[in-house]
Order: sequence, then C-alpha cells, then structure tokens
Amino acid sequence: MRIDIVLLIAFYFVAPALILKACKKIPLLKKIGSIAIAYIIGILLGLSKLLPSDIYATQDLLTSITVPLAIPLLLFPSNIKDWFRLAGTSFKSLIVGLASVLITVIIGYQLFRPEGNPEFWKVGGLLVGVYTGGTPNLASLNVMLDVKPATYLMVHSYDLIIGAFYFLFLITIGQKFFNFLLPAFKPSTAIASAEAEEEMESYDALFNRKALWPLIKVLGLAILIFVVSGGIAMLFSPDYLMIVVILSISTLAILASLIPGVNKVNESFDLGMYLILVFSIVVASMVDLTNLASPTFAILGYLTFVIFGSLLLQVILSKFIKTDTDTMIITSTALICSPPFVPVVSGALKNKEILVPGITMGIIGYALGNYLGFLVSEFLLHWPF
Repeated sequence: MRIDIVLLIAFYFVAPALILKACKKIPLLKKIGSIAIAYIIGILLGLSKLLPSDIYATQDLLTSITVPLAIPLLLFPSNIKDWFRLAGTSFKSLIVGLASVLITVIIGYQLFRPEGNPEFWKVGGLLVGVYTGGTPNLASLNVMLDVKPATYLMVHSYDLIIGAFYFLFLITIGQKFFNFLLPAFKPSTAIASAEAEEEMESYDALFNRKALWPLIKVLGLAILIFVVSGGIAMLFSPDYLMIVVILSISTLAILASLIPGVNKVNESFDLGMYLILVFSIVVASMVDLTNLASPTFAILGYLTFVIFGSLLLQVILSKFIKTDTDTMIITSTALICSPPFVPVVSGALKNKEILVPGITMGIIGYALGNYLGFLVSEFLLHWPF
C-alpha cells in the first residue's frame, strides 16, 4: 500500500482522538460538539485538494467497515425495556416522514420539471428511492428505470453535496432550532439530562488502561457479528446486501445485549462513538463541490427542495401529532441519509434511546424504497399534470 494512503488512513483514525482532547480543553469546541467538528474537518479535507485522486475506493472501504462495527458496539449497553416506550411514537413519525418525502417529490416535480425533458419523471423516482431508503435503492432504481448515466451521476453528486449541508445543520443547531417548534424529548431513564450529556461526550473510557481488556472483548464480538452478518448476506441477492447486513448486525447485537457480561461493558458505547467520529471525517471528505462547476439547475433545485421541503413538512405534521424533536430528527435522518448516519445523529443529539428506533426506521425505508420509487415514477409519468 502506498505511503500517502497509509498516512491518510492513519489521519482518519488519529484525528478523532485529537478532537476529543481539544474538546476537553476548549469549552467552545465542546459546545460545538466532537461530531460536528469531525464533519467540518472532513469537508475541509475534501476541499483541500490534498487527497490522492484515487482515494475513493479506500474511503468507501473505511465507511463500509466503521459503521457496521460501530452499530453493535453502540447497541451492546442498550436497555431493551426503554425501546418499547418509543414504538408508537416512532411508527407515527415514520409514516409522517415517508409521506413528507412522497409529497415533496410530487410537488417538486411540478415546480422544477424542465421543458423538453421527457425523462425527468425518472429523477422523481430516484429521489423517492434515495430519500426513503438510501444509495442501494438509488442504484437499483437506476437500473429499473434505465436512467441515463449522466443523470444518475448528477443526482448522486448533488445528493452528497446538498445532503452534507442538511446533515451539518441537523448535528449542529437542528435540535435547538426545532425545540422551539416541537416538544423536547423526555428520556425514560433516571439520569439527569446534564449528566447524560456529559457521559455521552466524555469518552474517558477510551483513555483508561483498565478498560482496555473489556474494549478488546466487545470489539472482538462486534467483529464476529460483522463477519457472521456478511456471511448471512451472501445467501441473498446482492441487491439486498445492505439491508441484510444492517438488519443482521442490529439483530445479533440486540440479542448479544441480553448477555449481562456484554450489557455491562459501558465502555463499548464510547468505542462505537469513536468509530462514528472516524466515519464522520471520512464521509465528509468524500464531498466534492467541483461537481457544481456545470450544474443542472433543474435537478439541483428539485433535490434541494425535496431534502429541505420534506424536513419542513415533517416538522409541520409532527406538530399536529405531537412528535418530539429528537424523534423527528432521527426519522428524517434515517430516511434522507439512511441507517449508517443514525448513530452519528444519535450521538450529536446526546440521546442513546433513539438509536435503535432510528436504525429500525431506516431499515424499513431500505425495504420500501425500491417499491415507492418505482410507483411514484410511474405516477409522475402517467398522471395528466
């Protein structure tokens, strides 16, 4: 492996430790949050032109490893009893989130459809797929609808760019902003809010030698779950790879959390969040603003409208059904960004309880994305607008 690739990988894994140390010493950085800082550093790295031109495969590999390992580590200390309290709220929020995406895609099609483009309806189908499921759905619908390669690449590039700004908003000021409009989340645990925030941001266990052996054990278990889930996924069609892997990892991790020896290793959550910080820097560094050099404004406007329009509509509808801020945000994240981003937002919101519902909603979105994308595209094609 080339030295520049090795150094970059080392930076991805060492930078989070430096961020955590800086957040402990500088109150302003702590207030911004380690995840937000990691994301900002990643974006700046991507814009710096310091990255090798052939780095994408390495970045993609890192994102494919860090999140599947982080999810079980984050779930091991979970308390299953708390999950059922959110079931009804999460389900209603998921329905509202899906409806918001579908409505804004249909309205946006009318607003941004260019004259003389008979295939713009396919863009609507792609947007439904990616914003109810994720990139696997985007790729599947690309084949199903026979989308032109240039159109597909444009949608995917704009999704990364505009999605980065949307995501940065959620993990920085989103919670405080929406708390003015929606009720704040009420934790079911007896831990005081301030104490919970301090615990979630401390990461002290990672720098404690006594925690080394417990961390090695839970990391080994997470790797085992990852490998087993990958083996299970091999039994299914490649089109369902992401769905099967995430579902298997989540299920096996929840089952493992029932084991007292696993559930009591609270340091596991810190290690999982450290991997999420690595993921945050890597995925943010993959954003390429040069794709806007020759923009297709119809697609750019349509995509931007769907992302932020669906969020606005979801907030309005959530107001009527009295959904709390954190549940609304995690639902939007699970749909717009897909399940791998749920742990990032859960950490940024300092709320462990919404992690499992968020991943579950994202998996449902993966399962529905292809169907909804195809149905909406057919609707846009044949409806006499």
